[in-house]
Amino acid sequence: APGRSAHGGLSAVRPAARHAATTGADGAPACLGVVIPCYNEAGTVDEVIRRVLAQPVVRRIVVVDDGSVDDSWAQLSTWPGRDPRVEVLRRSANGGKGAAVRDGLARLDTPVVVIQDADLEYTPEDLPRLLEPILRGTADVVYGTRFAGGAAAAGPWWHQPANRLFTWFCNLVTGLRLSDEAVGYKMFRVAPLADIRLRENGFGFCPEFTATVARLGLRVAEVPVAYRRRTRAQGKKFKRRHGLEAVACILRYGLGRGRRRR
Repeated sequence: APGRSAHGGLSAVRPAARHAATTGADGAPACLGVVIPCYNEAGTVDEVIRRVLAQPVVRRIVVVDDGSVDDSWAQLSTWPGRDPRVEVLRRSANGGKGAAVRDGLARLDTPVVVIQDADLEYTPEDLPRLLEPILRGTADVVYGTRFAGGAAAAGPWWHQPANRLFTWFCNLVTGLRLSDEAVGYKMFRVAPLADIRLRENGFGFCPEFTATVARLGLRVAEVPVAYRRRTRAQGKKFKRRHGLEAVACILRYGLGRGRRRR
C-alpha cells in the first residue's frame, strides 16, 4: 500500500516505490516535475493526471488537494497506487494556489518544474514544447502564451484586452517583455530559484514569481500554448479582486520589496 503521512494539516499519499526513470519511451529526457494544485476539480483532475503522465518528459507529479469539498480527494488518493510517479498531498483547509504550489514544490527533486492547473484550461500535450528552450540551454524560465504565434485564446471579448493591459503594466514595472504574464503555464529550472522563498498564498503567487524572475535577471522564453477558458458556471475561480491583488503584487515585488531568502 502507498505510504501515508500527516503533519501540520497536510497529509500525503505516496507511492510504495519511487519511479526514477530519467528518459521517456521516445528517449527524451524525463526531467520534468509537475505541481498540480487542485481545488474542487473532481470533474477534470483524473484526465489531467492521465494526460500529464502520457508526456515522455514527465518524471514526477505532485498533486496538492487544497481543501476540496467535492470528490477530488477520493479520486486523487488512488493515484499513488496506480502509478509510482504520482504523489498526492491534502491540505486540511483551503490555503490558496500559492500555498498549494509551495507544498508541491517542497516534494519535488527534479531539475525542471512546471505548474499545471487541474481544470484542463491548458493542454498537457504542450509540456514537451515548453521544455524545449530549457533543454537547448537558451532559457531558465518558460512562459506559455495564449496571445502569440497563432495560439487561440477563447473567452469573452474583454479577456484578451484585460490580460494584455495587465501584461503591459507588468512589463513596465519589471522590465520583462512578456506577451501573457497571467498564463497558467510557468516552467522553470529549479537551481536559479533554489534560494528564493515565495510568500504569496493566493493568485498573487504568479505575479510574485514573475517579479522574482525579473529581479534575478533570469532568461525568459515564451511558447504558444492552447487554451480553453472556463466560465464561472463551469468552475472558474479567478475573480476581479484577484486582478487587483495581482497589480498590488507586481508593484510590491517588482519594485524590489518583499524579498526574503531562506
